[in-house]
Amino acid sequence: MVTSISVAMCTRNGARFVEAQLRSILVQSVQPVEIVVSDDASSDDTLAVIRSVMLERPDIALVVLDNAVPLGVTKNFERAVSAATGTIIALSDQDDLWHSDRLERALSEFGARPSLALIFGDARLVDADGVSLGHDLFDVLEIGQIELDAIHRGDAFAVLLKRNLVTGATVAFRRSLLDAALPFPSEWVHDEWLAIIAAATTGVDAVEAILIDYRQHGANEIGVQYPGVLRKIRKVLEPRDERNALLAVRSRLLAGRLDALPGVTERSRDLARTKATVEEFRAALPASRFRRIRSVLVADRRGWYADFASQGRRDILRDLLQPHRGWARR
Repeated sequence: MVTSISVAMCTRNGARFVEAQLRSILVQSVQPVEIVVSDDASSDDTLAVIRSVMLERPDIALVVLDNAVPLGVTKNFERAVSAATGTIIALSDQDDLWHSDRLERALSEFGARPSLALIFGDARLVDADGVSLGHDLFDVLEIGQIELDAIHRGDAFAVLLKRNLVTGATVAFRRSLLDAALPFPSEWVHDEWLAIIAAATTGVDAVEAILIDYRQHGANEIGVQYPGVLRKIRKVLEPRDERNALLAVRSRLLAGRLDALPGVTERSRDLARTKATVEEFRAALPASRFRRIRSVLVADRRGWYADFASQGRRDILRDLLQPHRGWARR
């Protein structure tokens, strides 16, 4: 099969940065055959800027999908990737800067491993002017070597089931993954969903290299948050109702999708079902902190926190201390 690369870019009022992003794509050491842009009802000159730049490169097809009504990030990316025709699809935000070998690295990884469905990588965090913030994405997300080693040896599903480590701006995947991943559930973010489905059905790996400059400018659709001590304390003490309910819904949706897909191992199906059970248990914990104690300790003895909670056994403290939202209003 001839390998071709599509870039799937989603935009919304991105005129300030999109030209620089496009130009970083156009100087890649391996060129895409097309750039698919799905614009989410921009009110600025985003599409005019894109069309002007792409006039310089008639050898690369430009496909523009202009959404009259905003779809939101997940459905906008779903529309973009659905329209892409390349055998490999690289996701692109509107405001980053790609390093010149990003697509070459993707092509090399997929060429060497036919079973690999999706890769993601690290990024350098920069400010609105492209100046380094002194942090890499993996460091800010607190991605440890233990997690990376587990992904490298083929256990990405168990790792990603606990917490998402995949940032869409660094993702490339085989178009064939869409057979299992479409449609994207609105309760999931597109990159999380693509990664967990890839991990369950074929394979995911991490590239331990800086692939892009990931711009943080205060108006990102989805950015990163620095894991300072105060932020961690706030997360432990923030009201719990909505987040836990969403996690329960997401987990049940995943388990249902995997039950319907061919090629998923029984171990992965079992892990997904247990994850759903764990999140439904956490969502149903009583409002009274005192009444939670016994249930949480039983769940811990079963290994539920260590194996399925995003922060492992540290989430015991979150489940014991977080107030219900009704309390927070008083």
